[in-house]
Amino acid sequence: MLKKDQIQYLIEEASKARQLAYAPYSQFPVGAALETGDGRIFSGCNIENAAYGASMCAERVAIFKAVSEGFCDFTALAVVTGPHRAAPCGVCRQVLAEFNPKMPVIMANLLGEYRLATVSELLPDAFTRADLFAKVGKR
Repeated sequence: MLKKDQIQYLIEEASKARQLAYAPYSQFPVGAALETGDGRIFSGCNIENAAYGASMCAERVAIFKAVSEGFCDFTALAVVTGPHRAAPCGVCRQVLAEFNPKMPVIMANLLGEYRLATVSELLPDAFTRADLFAKVGKR
């Protein structure tokens, strides 16, 4: 269970990351702050590209930064958008599910309002390692 001060800290860190977003096309800056099991924070912002498929969401930037530094044990994620709250996109949900389906996700806006949900609540029945290696029954 996340404590209120922990939630506020992660929202603040995600808000700082949001200020660095490169969003000239959508005008929808997003910031994320990912906490590891040992309390480290990895932040990320969305980075857009004229070739839209080359863009990257804030959540995945934070996750990929952490993994590239040797961290895979994640305990919480905060995402801050604009005046309204937004949940992670489907691709981000799938990436989050790879690491911790039980992880709480804080979805906040600039007014400090937030909603909490776990990754598995955001993506029920995620495709997992178990699905990939499931044995196919004989017909």
